[in-house]
Amino acid sequence: MSGALTAVRRRFDIFGVVVLGGVTAVGGGSIRDTLTGNTPPLFLQDETYLWVAILGAVLAFAFGERLARFERTLSFFDTIGLALFAASGALLGVRLGLGPLGVTFVGMLSGVGGGIIRDLLAAQVPEVMYRNDQLYATAAALGAVTVYLIHPRLPDLETQLIAAAVVALVRWVSRRGWVKLPVRKLPG
Repeated sequence: MSGALTAVRRRFDIFGVVVLGGVTAVGGGSIRDTLTGNTPPLFLQDETYLWVAILGAVLAFAFGERLARFERTLSFFDTIGLALFAASGALLGVRLGLGPLGVTFVGMLSGVGGGIIRDLLAAQVPEVMYRNDQLYATAAALGAVTVYLIHPRLPDLETQLIAAAVVALVRWVSRRGWVKLPVRKLPG
């Protein structure tokens, strides 16, 4: 929905809304699958992902004004999606035998890749590059690191749930303003 609402705000036509909504929904997983050799990407193997994305985009197009009023609720679901995608992507990296940086990268990119693609297609600087007041990619990376650290000791489901909880907690703490990333400011 975040991609579709971005498209509605930028005055895309219905096709543009569906495309941006769809790319946002499956973008991170597609990048992950391509990097890890899982081809074709999962959304092409199981079109349910695409149908859900198309339905969400059509709803955003039809009810965009009303949905925009529920920004906090949408943000909550976005955080849940980020948490689950980051954790599952990191777990895939662990299963493939990647090292700590590989697991972190694959997990983080699984979570934030769709948003980065969304922002680039909408001619915006990707939010994950400058939102120091709301940790997003950092939260996904910390969740992925959690997977790498605890996977050897816990079953997959517990590992994913704990890592997803870490992502959600980091997002929640940052949204409260308790944690921020430093920003370097140059003169002039």
